[in-house]
Amino acid sequence: MDARKSVLQRTAFFKNADGPALSAAAEAAGELALKKDETLFHQGEEASYSYLLAWGRLRLDQTTPDGRNVVIRYLGPGDLVGTVAVLRRKPYPATPVAVEDGMALFWSAAAKAKLIAEHPTLAANAINLIGGRLEELQERLQELATQRVERRIAATLLRMVRQAGRRVADGVEIPFTLSRNEIAEMNATTLHTVSRTLSAWEQEGILSGKRSSHLVITKPHRLVEIAEHE
Repeated sequence: MDARKSVLQRTAFFKNADGPALSAAAEAAGELALKKDETLFHQGEEASYSYLLAWGRLRLDQTTPDGRNVVIRYLGPGDLVGTVAVLRRKPYPATPVAVEDGMALFWSAAAKAKLIAEHPTLAANAINLIGGRLEELQERLQELATQRVERRIAATLLRMVRQAGRRVADGVEIPFTLSRNEIAEMNATTLHTVSRTLSAWEQEGILSGKRSSHLVITKPHRLVEIAEHE
């Protein structure tokens, strides 16, 4: 249980949580090991469990009514998964897919509701985290509605850098495989457009895709200029 408490203490959901809250959450949690390409649950299933990613990374996929796949976002250590659906008693709205091996803690719907009801700090943290997620989605919707595709792609890569980027010798690396098709799905555009755009940026030296299949942003300032250019 001490290992679980150590994981919880490093996450935003348990920020400022006192000892009893951490102990109760750690005791009620289960552990689930994830292998690359495994799913936590599927879109449309009853929301029976809430998850917190301890380590690893997930891609959140959503299938539209016409059968297209949309990548909603990527999730990393400390992110909540399925909590909104559990609290609202709605089916899961998307499918989380592991993009690398990882581990998640999970709570039943009843256990998560009990934790939030008994520990107000957790309720406040949940509201802040969910609010931040909604702000990000609103930002993306605005980008899709108002910005040309090059700006949208640049903004998506910068968002990945903010969420998960790590410094390397030649720039900032997005430390997981991000395919061109997934970038297209995140930006409501075509694979051809993404390939043409990224190839042009590679020629300009803005990014490199040669580092173990991970994108490296070699000129972040140029990507910011593209994302902010009217």
